[in-house]
Amino acid sequence: MLASLLGMTLGTTGTFSVRTAEAQMSSTKTSVSTPAIKDDTGYGSPYALSFTSDSSLLNAGFDQPPWNDPDAEADQPVAAWEAAHARTPAGVWPLGASWGPPAAQYPAPALPRTDAAYLRERVIAVAARQIGLAYQHHHIPSWVPPPGWPWRPVAAGRDGPGLDCSNFISFVFNYALGIKLPTGIGLQAAAGTLTGPGGAGCLRAERITLRHYEQLETILQPADLIYIRNRSGGIGHVVMWLGAIGKSPDGDPLIIDCSQTWHRDANGVRIPPGVRLRPLRRGGWYWRNASHAHRIVGAGSAGCQTRPAPYPEGGDTA
Repeated sequence: MLASLLGMTLGTTGTFSVRTAEAQMSSTKTSVSTPAIKDDTGYGSPYALSFTSDSSLLNAGFDQPPWNDPDAEADQPVAAWEAAHARTPAGVWPLGASWGPPAAQYPAPALPRTDAAYLRERVIAVAARQIGLAYQHHHIPSWVPPPGWPWRPVAAGRDGPGLDCSNFISFVFNYALGIKLPTGIGLQAAAGTLTGPGGAGCLRAERITLRHYEQLETILQPADLIYIRNRSGGIGHVVMWLGAIGKSPDGDPLIIDCSQTWHRDANGVRIPPGVRLRPLRRGGWYWRNASHAHRIVGAGSAGCQTRPAPYPEGGDTA
C-alpha cells in the first residue's frame, strides 16, 4: 500500500527517455506535457529525463477529477477568493492578497503501483510538467492575477502565473501523491511530520545530512529534497534531486526547481528563471549553500502517531 511505502501511520514497463519541455517531444512516449504557460524565452535545454515506468503509469489518474480540473488547485472557488481579497472600501489590499488562492489538498490517488521507484518517478514527472512556468510568489500554478492586482516583485520576470520554490515542491507532491507539504520555505525545511496522502494519517520526512559532494549520488534518491541556505544562513531555497532520472551531457548531477536566479547549463548558456532542470555542480551555488535533505518517498524513519496541525499557507518566502 502507498501508506506503508511512505512509512505512514493511518489513524492512530519498458524504458523510455524524454527531453524536457523546451525540446521536441513525442505525444505517445512522454510523461512530460507542455506546460500550460508557454515558454517564450527560446531557451533549449541540453538536459533530459529518463524514466523506467511507462507514461501511462506515471500519469495515471491525471485525466480524472480533481486532477484534470485547474480550478481544483485552489481550496475554494477562485472568484470567491478574489472577491474576499479585493481592495477594501478604504482602498487597502488585505494581507496576503498577492499570493493568490491557497492550495487545496488533493486526495490520495489510486495508483497502479506503490513501489518506491515508481512513486519517485511519478513525483518527478509531475515536476517536469511545470517546466517553463515562471517564478512568482503564488500558491498554485493556474492562478492568473486580475489586471491591477497587487504583485510581489521578483528578481526576474513580470507579473503573471507562477510559483515560488517551496510552493512548487508542495504542489508537486500534492498533485502526484496527495501529500501537501508546508508552503513556507522555513516551515517546509523544518517539518519532520507531515499529513498523509489525502490529508489522512501522518508520515515523517527523513532528514539526511549532507557532508561530501562525492556522496550525493549514493546517499540521495530521486525526488529527495535539498534545502539551500541564503546569505543570512537561514533556509532560502529548495530543489528536487533527480538522480539517475536526470541526464546531462557533461555528467553533472541534475535537480529541478523553481528559481528566480540565473544559472548556466552544460553549454554555458544562461538558464532562464522559473521551473527548469539545472546542474548541481561541486563548486556551484547550490552545493556551497546546501543545508540538508528530506526524503518523503521511502523514508527510513519510523512512522508517526499523531497527525500534525495544519501548516499555514505561505508565512515565509524564498
